[in-house]
Amino acid sequence: MAQRIFIKVIGFSDVERHALNSLFRLSEQRETVYALWEPGAPEEPALALIDGQSYEAGVQLVLPQEHQLKFIWIGSRAPAQAWGAFERPISWPEVVHAMDDLFAPPLDLDVDLDGADTLPPPLEATPRKRALIASADRDERLYLRAKLSLVDLTQADDAESGAQALELARDNDYAVALVDMELPDMQGWELLRELAGGKRQIPHVIATKLGASLGERVRARLAGLDGLFDKPPDPARLHELLQKV
Repeated sequence: MAQRIFIKVIGFSDVERHALNSLFRLSEQRETVYALWEPGAPEEPALALIDGQSYEAGVQLVLPQEHQLKFIWIGSRAPAQAWGAFERPISWPEVVHAMDDLFAPPLDLDVDLDGADTLPPPLEATPRKRALIASADRDERLYLRAKLSLVDLTQADDAESGAQALELARDNDYAVALVDMELPDMQGWELLRELAGGKRQIPHVIATKLGASLGERVRARLAGLDGLFDKPPDPARLHELLQKV
């Protein structure tokens, strides 16, 4: 059964709040659901996210009733009592990953310590998969980062143009690329062909295009793309594809 965790949000710009609201909304598809805490909520907040640049941050730290509430500090000069701290620019997927470390249910391990000699050797750490996000629209990049974080793809690089995307693809190994076909400096199909068939071939390529036609979707499938979505992409279908990466 999913657990709902209420988060108190203090400060932040409209754009940052928009990104947070997207993360909260998308978490509805997971076992650990994050929800914005507001007065009148059925439970008290379990964590606060505090914008260290805001006036409200200073007020929050001196309120006696808030001293027991764990909080994550966004910005420089984090107070000693902060449970976690992140600098700007904010990587919201990394923040969500930290929240998961705090609230994810513990593993139920039944280990016989007397038989320690028979325990299997520890598993080697698996390198985290990286993603490439190519879009000139900052809000779209934030939305796609949020979707990636929900399938534990928290390492992502941003490109605002086709040229930047190709440069990043030449220098890095990516498990998936999320590409807006309407980048200002390059034809969408040309860019997709380069990403899917370049020296460092990206195994999963997903594209978005305003008003994508059925013919274009078929062409995308024949070209080896995982999917071509109209904008904004269908969240459930996109989540399903990203789970396969």
